[in-house]
Amino acid sequence: MKTAHKIVSLSELEARVEELKKHGKKIVATNGAFDVFHIGQKILLEESKLLGDILVVGINSDASVRQYKSKLRPIIPERERAEVVAALACVDYVHIFDEKDPGTFLKAVHPDIYTKGGDYTVEQNIQADFVRENVDKVVIIPGRVQSTTNIIEKILKIYKEKS
Repeated sequence: MKTAHKIVSLSELEARVEELKKHGKKIVATNGAFDVFHIGQKILLEESKLLGDILVVGINSDASVRQYKSKLRPIIPERERAEVVAALACVDYVHIFDEKDPGTFLKAVHPDIYTKGGDYTVEQNIQADFVRENVDKVVIIPGRVQSTTNIIEKILKIYKEKS
């Protein structure tokens, strides 16, 4: 599997990021569920990569998605979501985290820049306090605002009307 080397444990990620920082690399991090991958997520990741040398993506595990989205989510299992994200050329590392709050992931990476999609503000994120205290720069990436929840609702509506 070509992308498997990009999907790493927290300890592997910490070690790799530490080594990269020693070599002066600028680390950019973002996180999310990345369930039912869509154009808004693609834009977020590509634009995030342009801000630094290394892009690290934290992906909520299936259990953590259920904690903050719904018992019915995610649609796509965590390993498959991680592989889709890791397959993108702009993504250097992917870490699947179990906590609802990605603070542990962000503490391990301690990014130079933290990004979120244009449909968020720093204050709306559950990691807002950590970000304010520990990240030098936060960038909200404008782009096509798209919602996985809206996509799922549209699919359900179409199938309901069809039957």
